[in-house]
Amino acid sequence: MLDKIKEIYKEVEEFKVDNKEHLEQFRLSFVSRKGKITELFEELKQVAQEEKKAMGQELNKLKNKAEEKFKELNEHFENQKSSSVNTGIDVTLPSVPNELGSRHPLSIVREKIVRVFERMGFNLSEGPEIEDDWHNFTALNFPENHPAREMQDTFFIEKNPDIALRTHTSSVQVRVMENQKPPIRTLSPGRVFRNEAISARAHCVFHQVEGLYIDENVSFADLKQTLYHFAKEMFGKDTKIRFRPSFFPFTEPSAEIDITCLICKGQGCNICKYSGWVEIGGAGMVDPNVLENCKIDSKKYTGFAFGMGIERITMLKYGIKDLRLFTENDVRFLRQFTSLG
Repeated sequence: MLDKIKEIYKEVEEFKVDNKEHLEQFRLSFVSRKGKITELFEELKQVAQEEKKAMGQELNKLKNKAEEKFKELNEHFENQKSSSVNTGIDVTLPSVPNELGSRHPLSIVREKIVRVFERMGFNLSEGPEIEDDWHNFTALNFPENHPAREMQDTFFIEKNPDIALRTHTSSVQVRVMENQKPPIRTLSPGRVFRNEAISARAHCVFHQVEGLYIDENVSFADLKQTLYHFAKEMFGKDTKIRFRPSFFPFTEPSAEIDITCLICKGQGCNICKYSGWVEIGGAGMVDPNVLENCKIDSKKYTGFAFGMGIERITMLKYGIKDLRLFTENDVRFLRQFTSLG
């Protein structure tokens, strides 16, 4: 029996395995339950008792040798299989250069708006995005039953007292009027929130820029000339602007601001609904109640205020037709503005 063990040991050592088929033959011959080594363990039962221990030790060495060789060869072929899998990556290609990112179009337009008004003497003011009822509604002359206070327009965080995400940056203007004495000339850009359905023309999160000027003898003519200058600086010298009567709780009289459509140059298209005009914001003379709420003497001082949506201005300036593009972070869209930043 010892000769058989030595003979099979030699076979295990000399067995050549070049592929997976040869490996399977090796397994069937030496490692499987019907292989040669298993047959020797059956024969061990017939060996004399005094020789069993020595024969058993030799058989175990043979078994371990066969199993180790099988394990090593199997791992070798598995590693070859993993390394040969096509990953779809051509490692010989040159690396993609790390390009500098571009500025967001809303940031570009916001900065341009700020620069225009800074040249007219407006400073910059900012405030919290979470506001109380006083700064967001009451101080701005909103009646208690005004629709804007209801849940369909405002994201309320707490009730009694009301705490909400600000619906306009006019709340910043209230804080400025409370803490500064006239003359006041300030611009308040920022993010605002309204409970609206998201579509190509509307979003629940958007950006506004609002201006405020308070001093003695400020008139509606000052407001008109300020916005005339802004429109020509922002959109070009050929841009025309018009005012339509409107209503806002915090201004009286109030007007909505239209400019000639930049897409059709006033000729009429689907963007301007074939009117040749597009609305960009609202404006008016600050209501005396608002001044008094902020401890400013309405008999001595007057002022005007205006507000515009930065998204709307950006859409007009660059011919963008879907508001949702600003928040989807699609690099194919954003890369168009690399040279503008």
